[in-house]
Order: sequence, then C-alpha cells, then structure tokens
Amino acid sequence: MSLLALQRDFRAWIAEEARDAADRIGPGAQPGLDVYQNNYRASLVACLSETFERVRLWLGQERFLAAAAAHIDVTPPHAWTLDAYATGFPETLDLLFVDAPEVVELGWLDLALSEAFVGPDADSLDPATLGAIDWDNAVLRLVPTLTMRSFGTNAAAIWSALSAEEMPPPVEAISEPALLLVWRREFTSCYRTAEPGEYLALDLAARGATFGRICARLIEAHGEEEGVAMAGAALGRWIADGILVGVETGTADT
Repeated sequence: MSLLALQRDFRAWIAEEARDAADRIGPGAQPGLDVYQNNYRASLVACLSETFERVRLWLGQERFLAAAAAHIDVTPPHAWTLDAYATGFPETLDLLFVDAPEVVELGWLDLALSEAFVGPDADSLDPATLGAIDWDNAVLRLVPTLTMRSFGTNAAAIWSALSAEEMPPPVEAISEPALLLVWRREFTSCYRTAEPGEYLALDLAARGATFGRICARLIEAHGEEEGVAMAGAALGRWIADGILVGVETGTADT
C-alpha cells in the first residue's frame, strides 16, 4: 500500500468509520485506529461545546451531544484550524430542531460572538475628525466584525440568562422580530438589540449607502423631523459603541 492510499484509508476511518478502509490498513492496527477516532471525535465535540455553550446549557448535555454527533457524522473539518469547524453547526441545528427555532437563534448568537472575537481588527474612530465632513455624500465605514439578524423568539433573553447563570425564561415567540447586532469593540464581543429604524440604517450603511441616502430613507419612513433625529441619534450611538470606525466622502449608494 502506498503512503497516499494509507493516508486516504486512515482519513476514511477517522471521519467516516469506513470498515473497508480499516481492513485494508490491517487487523493489527484496529486498537490504535479506535484511539485515533475517539480522539478525533472528542476534539470536535469539545470545539462545538466551547463555541455553543449556551446551546448546550439550553438543550442539556445529552441532547447537545446527540446533535454534535449527528453533525460530526456528516461534516468533516474543512479548514486547517479547529476553530473553523463550528461554522456549520447552526445549519445542523436548523435541521434537527425544526420545531424549536430558539435553538437555532441561540446557535447563531453563540457563533456570531465567537467569530466577532477572532475577527479583523479596526481602529477606533476619533470624533474630532468629523468636523469637516460632507455628510450628504459621506459613506460610513462600519466595524468589520458587525453582523445582524432578526430573531422570532426571545432567544436573546434566554442567552443572557444562561450567560449570567440565571434561570432562563420559557421560550416564546415574539410578535415583533428582535433585531440583533453583534460586533467586537476592542477586545470584547458585544451584542444588543436595535430599533427597526436603526436596523434599516445600518443595513443601508453596510451596503454602501451615503449618509444622505440613509437620512432620506428614514425621512420617507418616519417623516422629516423624526427621520433626521433618528439618523443623528443612530450616528452618535454607532460612534459611542465602536460600530462606526470611519467616514469616507464618496458617491457609493444603493
């Protein structure tokens, strides 16, 4: 057997428990193969347990391990770093917990905060540099770790309670979607909810709309006085929260 064939059979056994591959390696190797496979799966379970801690607490150890095993059975690692293995787990949760949307939302929040922590750095914005900006044509540069999602349940409240080691509230569907923002400020992953107007403004900014265009959309939705006030308040909060990291003069728009 060539080295390449041996490597392929070893991988087939580790990732898929392929019996024919183990047989080709040889019966005397079985005890060692079992050890390697156990270590492989234990490492992947540990990765998922660390990243999705709130999902594990919510489901309980037994149900979480069953979900992790189902994921590992069909999802081999795809990158050189074990940290990247967690990225596909929310999709598996979506398949396994069709009738429990809060599980998927907890998984999204766990993963988003984890990815924000290791995401690209960005310098803080100095408000003193904003004095001479042409705001009509200004394009807002947002922190690169920012990600957003709407929630249909109270999963954010459940996540907060689990993180604080408190009794989580019972799951409930909410009439108005909760709009979640996740980003990293300096060395801390952050999340909070946003009002619909702010969420719209951030979505426009993320797609390259000028601040003038953002103001126009808010005015269309809320009237001139309220729309302008909302835009100004959102801008100030983004600076304070570290979501806005730069302003460029340009013509990009949507």
